[in-house]
Amino acid sequence: MSHADWKKGRDAVQPLDTKAAARASAHVDQLTKPLGSLGRLEKLAVQLAAITGEPAPAVAPPGILVFAADHGVASEGVSAYPQEVTAQMVANFAHGGAAINVFGRQIGALLHVVDVGVATDVDAPGVWSKKVRYGTASMLRKWAMSREEAEQSLQVGYESAEALFAEGAKLLIVGEMGIGNTTASSAMLAALTETEPDQLVGRGTGVCDEKWERKKAVVKEALALHQPNPADPLDVLAKVGGLEIGAMAGAIICAAARRVPVLLDGFISTVAALLAVRLCPAAADYLLAGHRSQEPGHAHVLATLGQEPLIDLGLRLGEGSGAAVAFPIVESATRMLREMATFASAGVSNR
Repeated sequence: MSHADWKKGRDAVQPLDTKAAARASAHVDQLTKPLGSLGRLEKLAVQLAAITGEPAPAVAPPGILVFAADHGVASEGVSAYPQEVTAQMVANFAHGGAAINVFGRQIGALLHVVDVGVATDVDAPGVWSKKVRYGTASMLRKWAMSREEAEQSLQVGYESAEALFAEGAKLLIVGEMGIGNTTASSAMLAALTETEPDQLVGRGTGVCDEKWERKKAVVKEALALHQPNPADPLDVLAKVGGLEIGAMAGAIICAAARRVPVLLDGFISTVAALLAVRLCPAAADYLLAGHRSQEPGHAHVLATLGQEPLIDLGLRLGEGSGAAVAFPIVESATRMLREMATFASAGVSNR
């Protein structure tokens, strides 16, 4: 598999379009409402203009990519669910029965499920098979994956996003499925931000106290064993990361290269966004935070990225579900720009 594409994409990311932003901002101030009265929606509209380079941007239809992969660390007693659930949930996605399917249908999304590293062969209708390997190794024993496999996961994500944008998606939501992936995300976040794991490791799928302590110990041990280099994001991904986390980062870089806004979901997708930004700093400008997860590490990674989420509903499911629920707010900002009358066009007296 060629590694050129994601690196070319990373090098092609442009700064925000300040002219489009200024035009959108001026237009917002002419709409039939008191100045600033639509609050954060107004800022969001201007931000979307800057991202897309369009003074009246569109974000529909949104595109959703759900990347699925298994984690060797699941064998270390860190999750409330057995590893087989990953493949079973991929089948559930394929048949339209998961939360992300429901919320995706509600917002008219283009949705694809990508097998980037499920531990078994997946035979489910419509799943894109782009398996880099059959799950990662346990980070407690050896590197999760090789550096080359880490690069391949980025490439899978990049190519998947390119295919999604070719279908017409105008906004990207990345989601994930993989038993053990909050452990990998916590380890990556601790390494990338040089933060004590106890502050970041949450209960994931809802583990008991004993498993929670085990999970914290596993993350600390793995970091002590491998010493991932925070200045080398690929080293962190290879040693303690996950294939779906790399794929989400690759998809985010592709979106930034195409001037497509990225609406982030919860903890795992936001750690993937941090990975993307460490690989491609310019990608930071293309991110919108959908919601605040209940995972303790999520507040930390949002703060690291300088992001303020749109909603906080106590969600912690993943899959892209929280971002899909937040999407109508983003669409409201663009519809305000595109469809509201101005004082002049409506014949309404301005102050």
